[in-house]
Amino acid sequence: MANNAPLKIALGASALALTASPAAATEDDLNVWAGQFVVADVDEDGDWFVRGEAQERFTNDADRLGQLLLRMLVGYRLNKDVSIGGGYAYILTDPVGPVKLNEHRYYQELNVRLFDRDGITLDSRTRLEQRTFEEGESTSWRFRNFVQLRVPVSENNKLVAYTEPFIELNETDFQRGGLSVWRNFAGVSIPIAERIEVVPGYLNQTVFREGENRMDHVANVNLFMSF
Repeated sequence: MANNAPLKIALGASALALTASPAAATEDDLNVWAGQFVVADVDEDGDWFVRGEAQERFTNDADRLGQLLLRMLVGYRLNKDVSIGGGYAYILTDPVGPVKLNEHRYYQELNVRLFDRDGITLDSRTRLEQRTFEEGESTSWRFRNFVQLRVPVSENNKLVAYTEPFIELNETDFQRGGLSVWRNFAGVSIPIAERIEVVPGYLNQTVFREGENRMDHVANVNLFMSF
């Protein structure tokens, strides 16, 4: 019974995160998000690696491309369970009404495998971001902590669940400080070739705002490739 304690704790935390909802009134929106992620080793020992990704987010009842994200990272594996890295992202945000935003984001991250047994994994990604915008001069600092659980549900498939809060560390023209976004996801991994998988699922995103919050109900499909 004691050997199952980490799994029970992880499953309980994931269930709580996925069922939690903010107490304040919310404005709902239907989204469709697609993502493509590639990780490639760049040396023979596999210590250094690069990661690239693109994400397309269709918002306003999935009627238009509301956000495009392009991101890259150079990382180093300290050991089999821990890696560090830093990178850059360009984000074009095109909301209905307000002006378009062109964001240039620099970030550093720490990745840690917290648990790994019997095909069950629990991973943490801690990320610090410095967000700059062409439409302004200030730098917005933001902290994110992503925790993901994977549990086998068949010979080839795994349940995938994660939670990720976003905390703004200062006040600028582009952020007001404090908890700004919370994402929770549940889906399933589907391998389609060696080291290639697709993960479809449901993502719930709450955007905390002055007054009425916004809740995005997202049909999310991500493609992961590693080499």
